[in-house]
Amino acid sequence: MSEHILFLTGKLAEPQLRRVLEEMNPEFGYTVHQLGLTVAALMTADMIRRRLKDTFGATRILVPGRCRGDLAALAQDLGLPVERGPDELHDLPEFFGKGKQKPDISRYDLLIFAEIVEAPQLDIDGILRRARDYRKDGADVIDLGCLPATPFPHMEDAVRALKAEGFRVSVDSLDNDDLVKGGQAGADFLLSLTEESLWIADQVAATPILIPARHGDLDSLDRAIAALEAKGRAFIVDPILDPIHFGFTDSILRYHETRRRHPSVEIMMGVGNLTELTHADTAGINATLLGICSELGIRHILATQVSKHARKAVREADLARRVLFAARAANRLPKHIDDGLMALHERAPFPLSRAEIEALYQQVKDPSYRIFISPEGVHIFNREGFHSAENPFDLYPKLGVEQDGGHAFYLGVELARAEIAQKLGKRYAQDEPLRWGCQVDAPEQQTVDPHAYKPAGTTLQKAPSPEPDTTE
Repeated sequence: MSEHILFLTGKLAEPQLRRVLEEMNPEFGYTVHQLGLTVAALMTADMIRRRLKDTFGATRILVPGRCRGDLAALAQDLGLPVERGPDELHDLPEFFGKGKQKPDISRYDLLIFAEIVEAPQLDIDGILRRARDYRKDGADVIDLGCLPATPFPHMEDAVRALKAEGFRVSVDSLDNDDLVKGGQAGADFLLSLTEESLWIADQVAATPILIPARHGDLDSLDRAIAALEAKGRAFIVDPILDPIHFGFTDSILRYHETRRRHPSVEIMMGVGNLTELTHADTAGINATLLGICSELGIRHILATQVSKHARKAVREADLARRVLFAARAANRLPKHIDDGLMALHERAPFPLSRAEIEALYQQVKDPSYRIFISPEGVHIFNREGFHSAENPFDLYPKLGVEQDGGHAFYLGVELARAEIAQKLGKRYAQDEPLRWGCQVDAPEQQTVDPHAYKPAGTTLQKAPSPEPDTTE
């Protein structure tokens, strides 16, 4: 039996849904049925149970993505599978195409070393707190940075405390004594050894990260590699990434040359020299550098979060490595895999044109305001009128909410979100928070249970009664 899908919708969305489906020309059969409510996003499982009297020969039912309630129980009652579609009906083509085979981003083969740069200035508890945060964001190894001419008397205790909590640890120092002590305390990795300090590797079990004896001297790196290979020791090499205008392009070429000379050695890239020292959003920088790592088989990076603008670098690197692994494994471009690295913009920010928004306005018969955005600006309307502006302040005099503080506050919040989304090119959906990719923990997005009903917002809740006056 061929598939026949029943699409449930509301009055306002029905014409758009029919148009989208006609343009899709899908291989499956379908029926569009509106349940007698105006806004499809307000649909609930209980409402469907009460109002749906005919399933029109469907083999499954698709409801709006924001439909609340227990769909599993509803499916059992109806005797048909019931599932949520995308939040925006204009995303249906992707839902039935690329969206059905969403790539797996659970896998990666690159390790993130997250450096606690100011470790000597933190106590043990402070180091552990930072390490836990890094681990939550995706770090695999906690790197203890030792500062020049700064005592770090608790370094060995810090290594042991981290190991006791199950962390892998590296010690990062220009002082050979620090490296020896760190290795003897149980560190897993040491940053960094040259051909002149290889003797340290003979005294500890830690895996050394090798750098050139002199900046850019790959021949010295070759000799260090040969020496450790002769001893059968594991190691990682780092040709050193330089900042822009201070050798950046040449340093990228060094990584390429190192891979050419040594096809199978493990390589590290310290990405912080670019993310920290370039005032640009770091998500794109991380994605580009990890793309180079993916092409060259570089499976270790050293990330830092010192500058305020780089405070999400570890989280970005974690997502970037997953996206790039998925792209490489599928032999495809790193597109349409995950949108978490796009914080400022989105692939399809304006699902409706102004003409389509105005067509929606013609169907509205109630006083509730709807807010939409298009390339032309922010649009707000109800049955009383349609208003557009680029600046939300121009809209306030037309809304008639001067005597309704709660409504005015609500519309102010929503119009501010809409303005931000319209100017940046982001998706805006009324009553939903803006999405900022992996940059922001959005509790409203992450903890919403689609099986539960959304509570009333604070502007709709009854104000608490004043405390009674108990004075005499």
